[in-house]
Amino acid sequence: MDNKRFICISIFIFSITTLIISGCSQLAPQATQPPPSEPVAIRMAILPILDNLPMYVAQQEGLFEANNVSVEFIPVGSAAERDQVIVAGRADGMINETISTLLYNKDKPQVQIVGFSRTATPTNSQYSILGAGNSGIESTEGLKGVDIGISEGTIIEYITDRLLEAEGFSSDDISTIAVPKITDRMALLGSGELKAATLPDPLSSLAIQQGARVVIDDTSHPEFGYSTYSFVIPFIESYPEAVRGFLAAVAKATEMINANPTQWETVLTEQNLIPAPLVGNYTIPPFPAPSVPSQAQWQDALEWAKDKGLVGNDVPYDASVSADYLP
Repeated sequence: MDNKRFICISIFIFSITTLIISGCSQLAPQATQPPPSEPVAIRMAILPILDNLPMYVAQQEGLFEANNVSVEFIPVGSAAERDQVIVAGRADGMINETISTLLYNKDKPQVQIVGFSRTATPTNSQYSILGAGNSGIESTEGLKGVDIGISEGTIIEYITDRLLEAEGFSSDDISTIAVPKITDRMALLGSGELKAATLPDPLSSLAIQQGARVVIDDTSHPEFGYSTYSFVIPFIESYPEAVRGFLAAVAKATEMINANPTQWETVLTEQNLIPAPLVGNYTIPPFPAPSVPSQAQWQDALEWAKDKGLVGNDVPYDASVSADYLP
């Protein structure tokens, strides 16, 4: 009787052990081979500007996909429209600059700069103060007391002030007139109704082609001329790896553009990144390696914004600029 009971118990234990081992062997692959994560969708509000070129190249070459992000471009016609799209929560990121970021963050941090999108260099300008062809303005000295067409409270006004101040101008020497629409600024400059105006590249290149002349540009002071990639802070906090993937893709695209600029001329025309009259007559400038504005650059923009009454307090650099996501 005892032997039979021993045999039955032994068989029972063996059966249970076999089932457990069998079950573990079936579950093991699921634990060691998790399903791949879905690409994170990023919505970028974009103006029709040259600064977008690395993003378009990254999209065309599958670099976003390779970094586990998918990017949707949301076209906007102006900086004001871009800001409306961002505030409404219809986009996660944008190309802007420090003045714009300061205005977003003047009360509380809302957006954060995570990288440069484009910068001026000693040989390639991003912003220029131009004289009309019939203005007779030959040097910066000729700009003293002359109304310069700008858009107020923007990077255009900041660049105008800083370039002239770097040349020794006092605030009394600088005279500006608000012409917010860039097309109006170009038209008035072309007709001579404006003797001078500040324009971004490549529209400055078009104005030069049409007879305007460069009085001064940011090749002489490249620390002032740049644009940036920025994301809304809730998106960064929720998807930090997606921000890193986005910047890694853009960095690779930048390497490809800088290595062979002429290869991407069709992208310029297909995406309307340069005016039609410049097609075939425009050289793509170098794009910057992964980096962010320095604290000194941020502080300079902040001081200017405070002097203009656009910002009433010290907006902290660390809350508004981060290099943590650079590849």
